[in-house]
Amino acid sequence: MSNQNGKLYVVATPIGNLSDISYRAVEILQTVDLIAAEDTRHVRQLIQHYGISNKLTSLHQHNEQHASPLLIKKMQQGLSIALVSDAGTPLISDPGLPLIKLAKASGITVSPIPGACALIAAISASGLPMNRFMFEGFLPRTSSARKTFFRNKLDCPYTWVVYESSHRILATIKDISEILPGERAIVIARELTKLYETIVKTTVNEALELFERDENMHRGEFVIMIAGAEPAQNQNDISPEQEKLLTVLLKECSMKSAVAMAVEITGARKKTLYQAALKLSNL
Repeated sequence: MSNQNGKLYVVATPIGNLSDISYRAVEILQTVDLIAAEDTRHVRQLIQHYGISNKLTSLHQHNEQHASPLLIKKMQQGLSIALVSDAGTPLISDPGLPLIKLAKASGITVSPIPGACALIAAISASGLPMNRFMFEGFLPRTSSARKTFFRNKLDCPYTWVVYESSHRILATIKDISEILPGERAIVIARELTKLYETIVKTTVNEALELFERDENMHRGEFVIMIAGAEPAQNQNDISPEQEKLLTVLLKECSMKSAVAMAVEITGARKKTLYQAALKLSNL
């Protein structure tokens, strides 16, 4: 028995197109002693496509608490294991966290083998601001819970991203349309990297109309991306037009008169215009 631990590889696999796998990922899957898969039937199609004959074992949300310690013991005996999910990068809304935690606690090296990820693929082609975004995984299953979730996101200033299944996509779009402003930008991506890949950028109102008239949009696995809320205007700020008017008036009359006339013309708050006049007078 080897005294040296094996290694745990976290291997990203294609999310649709079987060509979207790296040379390194194929090499790792060929050389490890065991592949721990979320669904062995699904992963078997991939490894057969690449002529890989390694043994498969199941590791999914229903057995991972029991199976993970057994896999740790194998790695402590020197075996190396690849962790894969049904598609994409493991642990992104997929099982595997207990195994990773145990491996790190046991001093076993965990090495990521990067590749396809529906989240990253979708946001890269979304056309929405992604310098900061929030990923929330899969949405709640019930309408009331989803609506509560959307209400809590109303004022979120960042783009936020969720996954949704074909079984609930229409109900989810309806819930979104009831809670979020109709003009809010939304991008819906489905069947990424597959034959019927679709990425639609639209508004909340138009998205509901699209799903109600096109049943094809109900099929597939979905990534939904919603633009963040516009920052609320500070009550102490004035618009560029108001500032221009105030600047002209200050050149022709006293501050008191300029502010009074600006209030009369624009309807803005007197205190706000007075504070702005003070700043402009000190320039």
